[in-house]
Amino acid sequence: MPGQVLHGDDYVAVLTSSGIVEDGFVEAVAGQLSADPSKVLRHSPFAVEIAFEAPSKLNLRDRFDAPVDINILAAQNRRKSILIADMDSTMIPVECIDELADFAGVKPQVAAITEAAMRGELDFEQAIDARVALLKDLPETALQECYDQRVALNPGARSLVQTMNATDARTALVSGGFTFFTERVAQAAGFHSHQANVLHISKGRLTGTVQKPVIGQQAKAKALEALCAERNTDASQVIAIGDGANDLAMIRAAGLGVAYRAKPALRAEADAILDHSDLSAVLALLGEPVQAA
Repeated sequence: MPGQVLHGDDYVAVLTSSGIVEDGFVEAVAGQLSADPSKVLRHSPFAVEIAFEAPSKLNLRDRFDAPVDINILAAQNRRKSILIADMDSTMIPVECIDELADFAGVKPQVAAITEAAMRGELDFEQAIDARVALLKDLPETALQECYDQRVALNPGARSLVQTMNATDARTALVSGGFTFFTERVAQAAGFHSHQANVLHISKGRLTGTVQKPVIGQQAKAKALEALCAERNTDASQVIAIGDGANDLAMIRAAGLGVAYRAKPALRAEADAILDHSDLSAVLALLGEPVQAA
């Protein structure tokens, strides 16, 4: 954390993976950090943390060729009282708008716009208007078909949300997608609330428009501020998780911003990056017990 003067075991290296984090790998990382072997804590077969005394100048991700995420964090104040998360490609493995486009026969066109928007190359509001316009006249029934056939929680999502709830944290799903899907995903994972864009529907078909204002990057940041006000706390108590440019503002604002399988624009701004782990690894970043996904 810029500007902080830390002393003692003021940092932790958090090692997580979707598979077992082998003891030999842990020992090798601890050696690079000159860490006392007694300061190694194994949360689970999939998550280990190593306390050490000085910030590492090594690029541990490049040094070790293994499917393990290594994140260096300040040891103090790791637990958070608010979780705010993106939905598409974060809590679930798909972009719902792309999957809806498949039902409409326009997936390649819509997916190309989605990818550019998530890389930060297009204005999000313009991108969503352009994509939703391509869905005009799609039957409303396709929404439920899409959810039933294409949408599932990512591994570790429910464990993450339920564990945060059990610590009395406030959990919110805030998406640039659509309320039809956030309502169902929030219920499946256990989020306290959800927020997203509203599709306009007339006579059983999509009109090709969404309710304004669009839920984009700044709206997500405002949602974070509102959650802090509700809890009478500040952004240092927030963990935010996302994957694309639309999540940049909330990732920057949060006390801990996590890039999950993310685009380069978001990775560059995040405090922690998860490329190999499932979402239960977020608990290890917070110093919480981790269960298998």
